[in-house]
Amino acid sequence: MNTETYRQALAAVAIPGTARTLGAEKAVKGVRSEKDGLHVELVFGFPYGHIKQQLAESVQTALADAGCGDTIHLHLSADIATHKVQPGIATIKGVKNIIAVASGKGGVGKSTTTANLAMAMARMGARVGVLDADLYGPSQPTMLGVAERKPDQQNKKLIPVEAESGIQVMSIGFLVDTDQAVVWRGPMVSQALQQLLFQSEWDDVDYLFVDLPPGTGDIQLTLSQKIPVTGSVVVTTPQDIALIDARKAVNMFEKVNIPIFGVLENMSVHICSHCGHAEAVFGSEGGKELAGRLNVPLLGQLPLQMAVREAMDNGSAAQLFDAHPAVAQIYTDAAFQIALAVADKGRDYSKAFPKIVVE
Repeated sequence: MNTETYRQALAAVAIPGTARTLGAEKAVKGVRSEKDGLHVELVFGFPYGHIKQQLAESVQTALADAGCGDTIHLHLSADIATHKVQPGIATIKGVKNIIAVASGKGGVGKSTTTANLAMAMARMGARVGVLDADLYGPSQPTMLGVAERKPDQQNKKLIPVEAESGIQVMSIGFLVDTDQAVVWRGPMVSQALQQLLFQSEWDDVDYLFVDLPPGTGDIQLTLSQKIPVTGSVVVTTPQDIALIDARKAVNMFEKVNIPIFGVLENMSVHICSHCGHAEAVFGSEGGKELAGRLNVPLLGQLPLQMAVREAMDNGSAAQLFDAHPAVAQIYTDAAFQIALAVADKGRDYSKAFPKIVVE
């Protein structure tokens, strides 16, 4: 049987956790028959580590149903591209895609969500960075277990600190006394944010998560006007007061032409650590209703659980994922939806064009 028959069978294979197929994603890059069997090359525009086993089984089944009796050698890889950002803003060397994580309101678990989305994405096989843009209250060094570390310097640039799973972290918390208040006016804060981003030597980051402070002030304005943002994620709790502020964050992103990849509802239910009883302390379905009104995906509904709080205080996100697979799955599903949304955007070709100088 010729390889074209196998190629057609592969094109119909569903990508686990999605309504997509290998054919629709143009993932089938090569099908060739050799002496040792059939070699299949699949290339994705997003990380796939969490679905690798399921994908391999689906490919085996599809090819067997198509009449392939040879040994199958499956070659998987990811080619994560740089995607379009706001008009007139150049992308950053060493960073392909920037994802802003915002809330509008403080205390909804935005930093916790950022750290765990980054951990999930890294475990899926992506190269991930975290920029702690909450300059008044930096928490990412603690949450990612690198609070006692300091960034090195090389060629007048800062080298981001590497956390577990290879996550590259940069925060003002590395550079100032964490016990002292950062008493800066807006222009100083905006300049500090740009320095943290542009004067850091990011190492081939596929996805850089930016943990924004609450509100819609100077840092958010700098982000929209100076920093190339691929898209954003809005974190809220189900309660009405949080949803009001979340809508403001949404409105801000709409005004500055930054797409919203989805809404993450945090603290959806409280899960008792003794009996496992689930109770909607802050109301229910608020995030779902907000996502529906915005016509964007609800990326997930995360529980209010002691294990998550303890992991963030202890800087042990990796251990959280290992010990609580149900929680890890929610973050992984959300991160995968974000990766797919990024992959669906048009690619950035600005660096492919030469600069034209008129003399």
